[in-house]
Amino acid sequence: MVMMSGGRSQLLLLVLFVAVFYLLLQEETTTANDVIMCKESERQALLDFKQSLQVVDRADFEGLSSWDGKDCCAWMGVLCNSLTGYVEMLQLSGYFWLVAGTISPSLLKLQHLSVLDLSQNDFNGTLIPDFIGFLKNLTHLDLSLANFRGPIPSQLGNLSKLEILSLGGDFVNPKLLSVGNLEWLSHLTSLKYLDLSFTNLSKASDWSQVVNQLPFLGSLTMKDCDLPSAFSSFLSLVNSSTSLTDLDLSGNYLTSSAIYPWLFNVSSNLEFLDLSRNHLKGPIPESFGNMVNVVYLSVSHNQIEGGICSSFWSMCSLKYLGIESNHLSAFGFVQNTSLCAAHSLEYLTLAENQLMGSVPNEMANLSSLITLDLGYNHLNGTISKSIGQLSDLRVLQLAGNSFDNVVISEAHFSNLTKLKKLDLSYSSLTLKFNSDWIPPFQLHYIFLCSCKLGPRFPEWLRTQAKVFALDISAAKISDSLSISFWDFLGRVKYLNLSFNQINGTFPNTRVDSSYGFLQSLILSNNKFFGSISSICSFFNTADFNLIDLSNNQFSGVVPDCFAQFPNLIALNLADNNLSGPIPNSLGSLASLQMLNLRGNRFSGKLPSSLQNCTKLKFLDLSNNRLSGTISLWIGQNLSSLVFLSLQNNQFHGKIPNQLCKLKYIQILDLSLNKISGTIPRCLSNFTFMTQKVNSDQTIEHLLTIVLSNPFEKTFILNTSIELNYVDEALLMWKGTKQMYAKILGLLFVIDLSGNKLTGEIPEEITSLRELVALNLSRNLLSGKIPPKIGQLRQLQSLDLSRNNFSGCIPPSLSELTFLGSLDLSYNYLSGKIPTGSQLQLFDPSTFSHNHGLCGPPVTPNCSMETPQGQLERGEDDFDEFMKWFYAGMGLGFVVGFWGFCGAFLLKRSWRHSYFRFLDKVKDWLYVTYALQKARLERRIQT
Repeated sequence: MVMMSGGRSQLLLLVLFVAVFYLLLQEETTTANDVIMCKESERQALLDFKQSLQVVDRADFEGLSSWDGKDCCAWMGVLCNSLTGYVEMLQLSGYFWLVAGTISPSLLKLQHLSVLDLSQNDFNGTLIPDFIGFLKNLTHLDLSLANFRGPIPSQLGNLSKLEILSLGGDFVNPKLLSVGNLEWLSHLTSLKYLDLSFTNLSKASDWSQVVNQLPFLGSLTMKDCDLPSAFSSFLSLVNSSTSLTDLDLSGNYLTSSAIYPWLFNVSSNLEFLDLSRNHLKGPIPESFGNMVNVVYLSVSHNQIEGGICSSFWSMCSLKYLGIESNHLSAFGFVQNTSLCAAHSLEYLTLAENQLMGSVPNEMANLSSLITLDLGYNHLNGTISKSIGQLSDLRVLQLAGNSFDNVVISEAHFSNLTKLKKLDLSYSSLTLKFNSDWIPPFQLHYIFLCSCKLGPRFPEWLRTQAKVFALDISAAKISDSLSISFWDFLGRVKYLNLSFNQINGTFPNTRVDSSYGFLQSLILSNNKFFGSISSICSFFNTADFNLIDLSNNQFSGVVPDCFAQFPNLIALNLADNNLSGPIPNSLGSLASLQMLNLRGNRFSGKLPSSLQNCTKLKFLDLSNNRLSGTISLWIGQNLSSLVFLSLQNNQFHGKIPNQLCKLKYIQILDLSLNKISGTIPRCLSNFTFMTQKVNSDQTIEHLLTIVLSNPFEKTFILNTSIELNYVDEALLMWKGTKQMYAKILGLLFVIDLSGNKLTGEIPEEITSLRELVALNLSRNLLSGKIPPKIGQLRQLQSLDLSRNNFSGCIPPSLSELTFLGSLDLSYNYLSGKIPTGSQLQLFDPSTFSHNHGLCGPPVTPNCSMETPQGQLERGEDDFDEFMKWFYAGMGLGFVVGFWGFCGAFLLKRSWRHSYFRFLDKVKDWLYVTYALQKARLERRIQT
């Protein structure tokens, strides 16, 4: 009986198999005309949806142009059920660039739609349609990075089958979406993944309570949502979500007292936890140690104090621990090396804290460590040689500490065979290695700025054949750089040798193409010399974005070959001995933001091709021999200029009105030229000087240096580095020339001194309320000082000396409370010096060589003069007398000489009488002399 039953079962299975095979065979042989793969109603709905969109197809895709024909299931981004023909997936993410006024409600006809992905598009700030909440079969909804704005519709709470909901934004366009409360979210009980990044949740105080009601939620991302510090934590665990594995709450306003109680009740299964950029304070709670499954933990950029809590070392799954940018003052290492975190931890970042003392020996117990970042603390002790036993270490960063007199030797690197990145910048470390030392590693990133490597060029660097970035600036190297060094460059893309005493020249021979990888070259403040004529043939890469050869001894003509560097952003050749014309090919650099040719011997006119450099922000041509008029195109085409200096050249002519179009200008220096005419009244168009703006402290340029990733990818080692190149400028400030860099972006300066400007100071200049320094000295300006000059509230330096200004000093000048430097000398000012908190504190020389000025600090009052005033007035009177004396003496000489001699030339009888008179005088003198001589001889004989 049993056997019979078993045989029947086998027969039944065989029949079922044959039937299924037959059906599959029939389906395979059925023609396309017999199978309906797309419902006509849904096809029409998709076409209506397409009509509501403006589509910009991307280069590599046909886009919605494929939405043609009867079979909509074959259209790009559309996926149908192979048996029923219903559209189940509409995925337009990343394929096209969609712009829509509204999304057509025709999507409601796709009632079997389970996946709707419109992410990474641009819906032009429209609202998320309410009707999406009626697509009740949706399990996946992704509207992230799609430029939707306004409130998130609560109708989305109707999507009871939804498992994935992504509405997040990014740093570029944050807080476009907002939510008053999240009660609707609690109805999505099937939700497993939720991303609301960069959504405004500042009023969603119920967020934690809602999360507790989502039993299957595994991943929650609410970074940069302005989550309130006070919220209802609803600590009951009855409905608490224990399925959370990934939790990202970074970039909010969460405090320790608010988040910790809730966190420790939902953390049993957490694997990823990011609480960075919040308001966490105090010591790290020991309760973190109960998160035994956590692999990634970041609490960086908070205000955490104390040290690493001991319970961390019991977190056996922990691989990444980020506590940078806090107030940690102790490492908190434990002596027990058997604790499992000591062997599992791979990434430890404690940078930008307040750690002091030495790098502890216990660091060597972290045997699996791949990245160690202790940069920018207050470490000032020793560095244990045991750190050299971390055989898996690939990144070592100790930059920004104070290791004065601490020596690094070969022992510190003895077993670091996998080391790829070494950053000891700004640490004052001394590196002493034997000259024949061969490191056990091949570094790709070497940052040793401000370390002590010299005086000889480090020989061990020549063994590093795979370097991509090398910075040994300010390393006290005073050595000659041989031609063979350039062969060492290999694949170097970033090279910084600045602020040393290195001398040498560019090679004249062209480097093999395999060495042409450089993107950024900084050789400033050294002793390099010779011609740079080979620079274009030597560095044959179109990816160059920075060339800084400033403050060297380069000479000769600059080659006209810059067209081969189309991506160049900054070119600095300042303070060399370069000569000749400015190369025309600079005008082909469409990406150029910074051009500094200061302090050379460039001559001729500005090449008109420079007007094509429309992205220029910084242009310094000062201290050269340039001539001609100030080009109109500077104001017309270079409208992005923030800094413009033509100081100390031979420019002539008028200041063109077109210059007033530089609305972003912060520093304008046209001093020490031969410019004439009047000051344009349109200077009030300098927008950045007329109103308060959020200007950066520096004028800088962000450079991205793309690096090939030479070793396996991790989430710590990047394939590019970003460099902020900071501009510096030489400015006349309070009577002395000073170099500015770190605060250059905070200065608002106009310097027109040392020219031949005439006329009055235009009243419009007083509208430049953010102006910090104004220098109009050594011109031929006249008239009165504008009465409203006191409106320049931010003014710290004012120099109007050596002009022809007259009248009284405006009373409003005494209202300039920030004024620290003032010079009104050598004018024709008169009247009482206004009283106030500032003017009486200046030295009397500030007002010297005027006429009629009185009152402190020149005189006690206007009814009497101090000895200093009498002396000054006496000096002025004596100067005036001497002028008239010399003038009269010269006139008398001319009149007497020509009156006497002219008469003899014109009248002969007068000439004869005059010469007869001279003969009689001569005879009388001779007879008198002879008689006196004879009488004297007789007396001597007797």
